[in-house]
Amino acid sequence: MLKIVVLVSGGGTNLQAVIDGVKNRTITNTEIAGVISNNKNAYALERAAKNQIPCCCVSPRDFSSREAFNDRLLKAVDMYTPDLIVLAGFLVVIPPVMIEKYRNRMINIHPSLIPSFCGKGYYGLKVHEAALARGVRVAGATVHFVDEGTDTGPIILQKAVDVEQGDTPECLQRRVMEQAEWKILPQAIDLIANGKVTVTDGKTVIAK
Repeated sequence: MLKIVVLVSGGGTNLQAVIDGVKNRTITNTEIAGVISNNKNAYALERAAKNQIPCCCVSPRDFSSREAFNDRLLKAVDMYTPDLIVLAGFLVVIPPVMIEKYRNRMINIHPSLIPSFCGKGYYGLKVHEAALARGVRVAGATVHFVDEGTDTGPIILQKAVDVEQGDTPECLQRRVMEQAEWKILPQAIDLIANGKVTVTDGKTVIAK
């Protein structure tokens, strides 16, 4: 059984997709051990509580230094003894010590087809604003392992979503979530839970 801890900052729609996936068994062999947010007002914490999932808040605002926060965040994660960390809209820089400890055991969902519209400064609605400003015809989402770079880790899954005439950033964001993010994040977790994902020479290999 794969134990996962989900890290969130906001509403938790991707968290909900994971919760639903575990319940309806599109995600198999998996349990959600805990949810951690850096924002005490995140609705994601309510989603966790409603589903009897242990949760807590570790906010940078409660610590005198980033080092103290990083230390407490890692301890909070370790408390749940996860096999996999899932970043589901977690808007905090992951400390290098956590990346090293959970090498190839931490995944992130990004709302673009990496390497487009990713890296520093590209998060949330900003991704979709940039995509529309560039005039792209296809958007999408990517699930990847987390490394020391920003959105540079080995790619696990990607799914394309058409951009439609008259799209606003908000409209495109919603479609990418519904048609891509909420589908490939649960799919990636299920693949990992069933031992079908390995990383070789910086790239993922997915067993059939």
